Amino acid sequence: MQDLRQLPKLRDSLSYLYVEHARIDRHEKSVSFRDATGETPIPCASLSLLMLGPGTTITHAAVAALADNNCLVAWCGEEGVRFYAHGTGGTRSAAALLHQARLVSEESARLEVCKRLYQMRFHEEVDPTLTLEQLRGWEGRRVREAYARAARETGVFWQGRNYDRGVWGVADPVNRALSAANACLYGICHAAILSLGFSPALGFIHTGKQLSFVYDVADVYKTVVTIPTAFRCAAEGSSGVERRTRLACRDTFQQNCLLDRLAEDIPRALGLRREDAEALFAVDADAALPGSLWDPDRASGAEGGVNYGDPHPGAGLPQPAGRADPLAD
Repeated sequence: MQDLRQLPKLRDSLSYLYVEHARIDRHEKSVSFRDATGETPIPCASLSLLMLGPGTTITHAAVAALADNNCLVAWCGEEGVRFYAHGTGGTRSAAALLHQARLVSEESARLEVCKRLYQMRFHEEVDPTLTLEQLRGWEGRRVREAYARAARETGVFWQGRNYDRGVWGVADPVNRALSAANACLYGICHAAILSLGFSPALGFIHTGKQLSFVYDVADVYKTVVTIPTAFRCAAEGSSGVERRTRLACRDTFQQNCLLDRLAEDIPRALGLRREDAEALFAVDADAALPGSLWDPDRASGAEGGVNYGDPHPGAGLPQPAGRADPLAD
């Protein structure tokens, strides 16, 4: 990218790469990972998310290269089923985040986003008279139907979403596959949200977690992406089901053009038309300049990077008498 402040072309990117028990280092203008089999270049300029599993080390130069190429780095647990930390996104503008904060802070606007997310998930018109509690029941029935349908189509025995992280190995194959698939989906949605400049914490349906909006967005795709994929992998047997699920998810994400859809669906869920989103993500001619200062009387705010204690037309403040500038010679 010529300018890190430009909106990344998320729709044109690869989805993710999971690496464990390897060393990540800078390789020319990109990065590579080295393990017992040798060194393999990573095309980070076209990669959205690099997931680092256990036994992975990464150099400072590699992190800098990944940041330069707007590739989100996430530190996760074995098989990608836990999320520990992440880097920063590629956009430096706060316009998208401020728009999201306004919606989540107004009850009526937040309810409209919730309805839009439910409608996007099940491709059905939502009755405008339904309460939020009724919407949750409406969603619950359709999720239950999606699990039952996947079980019938694959022949996998299904007795509900039930597992214990403390004793992961005793969970049945389909629950392990679902957890692995959802972890991959959360990572992709997280990367998309940060790349577009929104906050993963400001959720609408979910709340109270640092990844609440990630869960909101990921739920839109579970019934068509992760649930069918996980059941299909579980039907093939329990051996290596997590790894097979991750690989199958990568193919499914590509087949469903998930990154392209995320780039369109996230702004749409927040009530932004394409032209509105383009205006919101527009970059100033010199984005390195300081931002504006909040001012209740000015819609665009007051000019930043200005000492309002100095006498100049913009400040409108007189120089205090009898006081010297302690920093002046």
